[in-house]
Amino acid sequence: MTGGAGDPRGARRAGARLEEVARAAGVSKSTVSRVINGEPYVSARARAAVLQAVARLGYRPNQAARALAGSRANSVALVVSERGGRVPADPFLAGVLRGVHGELARRRVELVLVLSGEDDPRDLVDRLCGGHVDGALVVAPHGRDPLPRALLDAGLPTVVGGRPLGASGLSYVDCDNFDGALRAARRLVSSGRERVATIAGPADTAAGVDRLSGWKRGLTRARLPADLVARGDFTAESGAAAMAELLARAPDLDAVFAGSDSMALGALATLRAHGRRVPEDVAVVGFDDLGAASTAVPPLTTVRSDAVGVGRALTRRLMAELAGEPDLPPFVLLPAPLVPRASA
Repeated sequence: MTGGAGDPRGARRAGARLEEVARAAGVSKSTVSRVINGEPYVSARARAAVLQAVARLGYRPNQAARALAGSRANSVALVVSERGGRVPADPFLAGVLRGVHGELARRRVELVLVLSGEDDPRDLVDRLCGGHVDGALVVAPHGRDPLPRALLDAGLPTVVGGRPLGASGLSYVDCDNFDGALRAARRLVSSGRERVATIAGPADTAAGVDRLSGWKRGLTRARLPADLVARGDFTAESGAAAMAELLARAPDLDAVFAGSDSMALGALATLRAHGRRVPEDVAVVGFDDLGAASTAVPPLTTVRSDAVGVGRALTRRLMAELAGEPDLPPFVLLPAPLVPRASA
């Protein structure tokens, strides 16, 4: 006799979580993930227990079918948590995309690009966990973006590009934004600048938060005030507007650290419009080392954030997890060295 709609023995809950499957099977979450994704290093007894729990709880039946068949989609999703119009215009995201594509192409794995800026996270989780991809790389998350955690809880191996704000247990790859910004602040302070401002990135991004924190640490260590802060959104237009705001607030400022090269280029334009010489009157340091930094007038001192390298490292970390490699680090931080040029 099979259970009816009101019989808990026959209930199938599409919203079952990875933790519930692990608890029902008496194994760890990582073991459940390996079984669902057809990975090795799982005993026959544990595999059978997981598959029974998957069937009983109705946990992502398409994913379970893949595990039962031992098949792979041989594709990886790159999920960009930005509105579609922003992506081609963002040089950093374009670099990450090149790095991911190059690494996957070398391994003959297909790349599936997904723009999630306006999607319902629940619908996206359903689509990505339907058996069409083996794992997901999520880049440009804002705030406490629920998508990476939802994908991981649904059993899809997931690595995040950029430190997730307020999230634990998520693997990620990032550049060392704090240390890079600290280096930028030290560069300005060591050159004798005393009224140092910053154009910080969005407060709902790890890059915006960590670069602002590094700048503040550099100034407080030098016993200088860290009160001249304006916000931008990593675009040149926002950098130009923020620079105008800072000049209105503090006409005596003699240096500015911009949290991205694009914002720094906008700041340079505003400084020229106000008759300020760079670096004689105001020194400027950016962050990212985009191609335009070296051709700016004057050439822009900046901090290198290797976007292509981040994309490659993201892909390698995910592929290692898919291969069942043990003891993988929870995060990878790439160095962010200072690149001195004429602007500071």
